[in-house]
Amino acid sequence: MKKHNFYAGPSILPQSAIDETINALKDFAGTGLSLASISHRSKEFDAVMNDAVALFKELLDIPEGYSVLFLGGGASTQFAMVPFNLMRKKALYVNTGTWSTKAVKEAKMFGDIIEIKGKDFFSIPKGYDIPDDVDYVHITTNNTIYGTEYHEDLNVKVPLVADMSSDIFSRKVDVSKYAIIYGGAQKNLAPSGVTFVVVKHDVLGKVKHKIPTMLNYQTHIDKNSMFNTPPVIPVFTALQTMKWVKANGGVEGMYKRNTEKAETLYAEIDRNKLFKGTVAEEDRSLMNVCFVMNEEYKELEAEFLEFATSKGMIGIKGHRSVGGFRASLYNALSIESVNALVDVMKEFESKH
Repeated sequence: MKKHNFYAGPSILPQSAIDETINALKDFAGTGLSLASISHRSKEFDAVMNDAVALFKELLDIPEGYSVLFLGGGASTQFAMVPFNLMRKKALYVNTGTWSTKAVKEAKMFGDIIEIKGKDFFSIPKGYDIPDDVDYVHITTNNTIYGTEYHEDLNVKVPLVADMSSDIFSRKVDVSKYAIIYGGAQKNLAPSGVTFVVVKHDVLGKVKHKIPTMLNYQTHIDKNSMFNTPPVIPVFTALQTMKWVKANGGVEGMYKRNTEKAETLYAEIDRNKLFKGTVAEEDRSLMNVCFVMNEEYKELEAEFLEFATSKGMIGIKGHRSVGGFRASLYNALSIESVNALVDVMKEFESKH
């Protein structure tokens, strides 16, 4: 039976990226050595890093004056690195969920935080004012746990920072509107272990406090992400994933693909008497579709999960903090998998 991978992360990757990584683990670039045991200072891996940076810039159409970094520590380390490098007095954080909450907690150690938060996490706050004197604004563009997403870039007069862990390369982004874009790659780009950072040069060097060497963006810019040993295998896989994205229409191709998948699944959720969506319709995520049983069918939740799993639907259980169901529709997931899930939902409805 075919398995359909709806895990939220680590998540589905293109088969070509997996296959190329397997081959490189056996013999990397004709060296006769495994990618797992090659020196990151070798010319073969240096080429991988340079190609990954160049393709990242190409796919997102990143303008001059920015660097692309591949670092360790996950997006969670960026929660501290951002304020360490940018905050002089205060910043504004739009809190849209669990990961935003964690980012706010870290930032409060560095200065005053203006926190914008709705009454719940099932919609994205709107209509708030941004003071001109904040050092930056921080947003999380996609909420993996609750299933909300920004669908357009914000227009702000101060530096804009975005955690794009789970929707990078899923839609076009005007990078010129951002000071920093970062994210853990394990949602939509690579295995866990590497973090991408896009940083605008002219926002750095303005804080008066000292920054630890490893937490200073300039350290990694100066050394092309090789101040210390980078996550070699995930960087290689990220490059293969980006090659797949480019071969399949680039970011515009991914957006068209993802829109079709999301519209297909949301249409079934809205039609099916057993299920209902959980977030404001205008804020529905294209990446993480969250839904629950309608109140009168709540007792069927465990039964549906067991039924869907028996049909090859893997990873659709909702996050433990919210329950219900979550189908993650990352770039590499095919429309065939979404159609298979829809068929399972229809079949389960017919039984009840």
